[in-house]
Amino acid sequence: MDNITTVRLYTFKVGVELEAYSIETKTEQETIVLGNRLSQLLKPGNVITLEGDLGAGKTTFTKGIAQGLGITDVISSPTFTIIKEYQGVLPLYHMDAYRLEFSEEDLGFDEYFAGEGVSVVEWATFIEDFLPEERLDVKIKYQDESSRIIQFTPHGPYFKWVMVELSHTHF
Repeated sequence: MDNITTVRLYTFKVGVELEAYSIETKTEQETIVLGNRLSQLLKPGNVITLEGDLGAGKTTFTKGIAQGLGITDVISSPTFTIIKEYQGVLPLYHMDAYRLEFSEEDLGFDEYFAGEGVSVVEWATFIEDFLPEERLDVKIKYQDESSRIIQFTPHGPYFKWVMVELSHTHF
């Protein structure tokens, strides 16, 4: 539990207190392990948003989620395809909204978000209006060549439970 930090964040947007959890990973493999552990707590219809600078580790974290869902395909960023679908124990819908920054187009996000799989959305702020209220927001911050601070903000009671469980992860 030494690598877990709990902080309280306040949002003025909706006027409620949100808890955020920060976990430091010291290697790329630890980032993958953390994603894998998270995947074990997910269920159909769950939405995970990923934010972070280019190269911060969003796709690396998604590789861990995919691995935990039993997906053996190579996971790469869906930058040019917007959405990639992978089949595993649960389907994984890996989305990259970066190219949708100035678009109002709805690519059927609701169908994915309410579907039988898990949706992972990189650059989710670009499609904020389409995101469900209940979700887990993840922000990855580059520390140095190999370490990252991964901040989780749960929205809704299910994701608060997920974070309590995930906080027991040790590397």
